[in-house]
Amino acid sequence: MLTVHHLNNSRSQRVLWLLEELGIPYDIVRYQRQPDMRAPKELRDIHPLGKSPVITDNGNTIAESGAIAEYIIGTYGNGRLIPPPNTPERLRYTYWLHYAEGSAMPPLLLKLLFTLMPKRAPALLRPLVRKVSNQALTTLVNPQLKQHMAFWESELGKSEWFAGAEFSGADIQMSFPLEAAAARGGLEVGHPKAMAFVDRIQARPAYIRALEKGGPYTIGR
Repeated sequence: MLTVHHLNNSRSQRVLWLLEELGIPYDIVRYQRQPDMRAPKELRDIHPLGKSPVITDNGNTIAESGAIAEYIIGTYGNGRLIPPPNTPERLRYTYWLHYAEGSAMPPLLLKLLFTLMPKRAPALLRPLVRKVSNQALTTLVNPQLKQHMAFWESELGKSEWFAGAEFSGADIQMSFPLEAAAARGGLEVGHPKAMAFVDRIQARPAYIRALEKGGPYTIGR
């Protein structure tokens, strides 16, 4: 049976949601973050990088959210959650499936990093670290994030879902960036279509079932 190596409060929540949408049986092996929020070393026994999400299935060990989504949908989807080949929707699907981690998440991670750095710096260095962090946020991170959020808003003005009129695996992939932006990126200001997307996904029965199985998840609003 397919096994999800699930780290609490992480991107692997999307994998549980995808499996719930498809109605695929699976097992969960749970891992708890350490006090410094890093994944425990035990995950390295599953994959050398020791990060989540990771799944194991039929002798395969698969990491990276996009690769996992492609594997699950290709192996078990039977045409569900993916637009037909050689259509504009399929092209959009492929783009958003990989954009989520390749382009959307870096500025969100940088925002988190530069926000936390002053709080974790030694007291004597804290004023300097805060100055550097604020400068990085103001000149680099926030402008990039603002550009991405405007892009999401524009694209969701073209269709209800990212790949088109139908919900797909691309929307599951894009859930984490949008939820993170809603939680700490200011998405709620001036992005009603993006916020409506967050409301729609969080109301889906499969999303709710995945939360019940995955445990506490504070990325969403």
